[in-house]
Amino acid sequence: MERKPNRLAQESSPYLLQHAYNPVDWYPWGPEALEKAKAEQKPILVSIGYAACHWCHVMEHQSFEQETIARVMNQHFVCIKVDREERPDVDQVYMDALTAMGLQGGWPLNVFLNSDAKPFYGGTYFPPQNWIQLLQSIANAYAKSRKELDQSADQFVQHLNQSELAKYGLQQSNPDFNPADFEQMFGRLKGRFDLKRGGTSGAPKFPMPSIWRFLLRYYHHSQDPAALEQVNLTLEEMAFGGIYDQVGGGFARYSTDEEWLVPHFEKMLYDNGQLISLYAEAYQVTRNELYRHVVMETIAFVERELTSPEGGFYSSLDADSEGEEGKFYVFTQTELNEILGEEAELAGKYYNTTPEGNWEHGMNILHRRQTDEAFAADQGLSLEELQEHVQNWKDSLLQARATRIRPGLDDKILTSWNALMLIGLTDAYRAYGEARILELACTNAHFLLHHVKQGDQLFHNYKEGKATIDGFLEDYALLIQALLGLYQITFEENWLKEARKLTDYTLAHFFDPKEDLFFFTSNAGEQLIARKKEIFDNVVPASNSVMAMNLHFLGLFSEKERYSSLSDRMLSRVRDLVVQEPSHLANWASLYFLKLKPTAEIAIVGPEAHSFRNLLQQHFLPNALLVGSKEEGTSTLPLLQDRTAYQGQTTIYVCYNRACQLPVQSVAKALEQVSHI
Repeated sequence: MERKPNRLAQESSPYLLQHAYNPVDWYPWGPEALEKAKAEQKPILVSIGYAACHWCHVMEHQSFEQETIARVMNQHFVCIKVDREERPDVDQVYMDALTAMGLQGGWPLNVFLNSDAKPFYGGTYFPPQNWIQLLQSIANAYAKSRKELDQSADQFVQHLNQSELAKYGLQQSNPDFNPADFEQMFGRLKGRFDLKRGGTSGAPKFPMPSIWRFLLRYYHHSQDPAALEQVNLTLEEMAFGGIYDQVGGGFARYSTDEEWLVPHFEKMLYDNGQLISLYAEAYQVTRNELYRHVVMETIAFVERELTSPEGGFYSSLDADSEGEEGKFYVFTQTELNEILGEEAELAGKYYNTTPEGNWEHGMNILHRRQTDEAFAADQGLSLEELQEHVQNWKDSLLQARATRIRPGLDDKILTSWNALMLIGLTDAYRAYGEARILELACTNAHFLLHHVKQGDQLFHNYKEGKATIDGFLEDYALLIQALLGLYQITFEENWLKEARKLTDYTLAHFFDPKEDLFFFTSNAGEQLIARKKEIFDNVVPASNSVMAMNLHFLGLFSEKERYSSLSDRMLSRVRDLVVQEPSHLANWASLYFLKLKPTAEIAIVGPEAHSFRNLLQQHFLPNALLVGSKEEGTSTLPLLQDRTAYQGQTTIYVCYNRACQLPVQSVAKALEQVSHI
């Protein structure tokens, strides 16, 4: 029987397009569906997921593709399908509603609303039998007890509109940023460390880059070796585990076990962007070659598999191929023997493979247990010989994998996730100074400013020449952060100008002066039943913590006190919670680090400005910003006013708290001055 397309066939999101031939009469989120529900006084079913979500696929196959179930859905409900990556605002509101109902959140997220879009019931995955029963009982309740359902929906909406600050008892600001409480944050985090395998205790294990980036800053401040040891243990174990693609580079979203061995195989742009930043910073601190390899291979993966011809980055790769999770990435021993020939035995020891497989169905997840140095010594090889072998194995296995059916690609381009990858590239360029990385970063930045920015406004998404969804705070905050980084690795002032324009737009359209924090949605866009603020740093840092950090640096770049003092006030609002719960506010904790000492302003003027900058940036300088120019008198930046190249030689000025050290003409001397701040 030929399936007819529903309205989702007109959408650009790959997740929505996956449902375009369901017999369910799906609508995308928008006025048409909401008005229909009002006109017909029907309840609304909002079903939220994303393209790389395994259980979303399962529920679609078991329920949404079935004619009998679709008939019940179509008869009683206005059915709306949402891609949570395209509409994080809708997802946030209804996920909060589910939590308010005392239910466990997750995806697929299925929420029932009255005809005013107010939620009264919800859940996540339902097996088909339970789903059909639930649909019928909700349809009956809506017909018979509409008044009670409306009352409970109104209560949920009241709850959703409660201030986040009030919810966590943060009505009082606390501007006291002291070292003792900073120590306490580390103490609290320490209690959650997995001292055997890195990361935090328990399974599943998520990389959570913000926590480890905070620890690098804590180590920089305290020189406590325990902090660096835990970062190194975590980064090494992740790089050796199955969560890291040993053949093609790049990380899966999380590990299902405590050992980083068995990943949930989807690969997300936002994870990989942040992990590039984390490994690049850890390399600056430790000079560990493993970290450099991980960064280079991950960038190569993104370039090869997630980069659009125009220079944008795609969103994700699915976990499944040919309907099986991980099939693209795993090998039987027989396959390895065929691909690697006589090398298979040594490769098997290196990647810990076995004839019966180290995973299900005789499959092997390639992973490591030793450093290259230790493995080479055990096998009587020199390090160079081993690394040549490894490169050959990777090339052969990558070639073999290229003949397989690939996992689904989510080819929509999201501004916030692109910005995270752009930040990763700027951090990697700082650490390694490789021209190719800079080229990739600049191409992406030009793409974003050209395609997702119209006037001073950003859009959240882009696909096939169209940007359709208004930008959220995360898009502005992360792109501003990326542009500040890009200026510091190029000294091209246009990037700073763009960052300032976006900041002023954000202050005009997202800011709440009552709480000194930013809403997630603009006052110029669609108004949902609640206007939320994002405070907690999750897998992606909270847009408010990113914005507060941007304002800290922008205040210094442009000498605007209003930016600096707003950054302080934002942190003061959540400060007590940051000290109590650093694992959930790790990016705020990194901002707290910036407030303990003045930030160094490093100005470089003269013919060697770029090479001096490259040398300086190879060092981990988390509490410094760089400005520079080859020719004096050509910049409009306050920090470069009256800065001259002394006797024509490139000169470095290190200043902080509006006071400058003596000008110096060597990077080593400048670093010494920075270390004494």
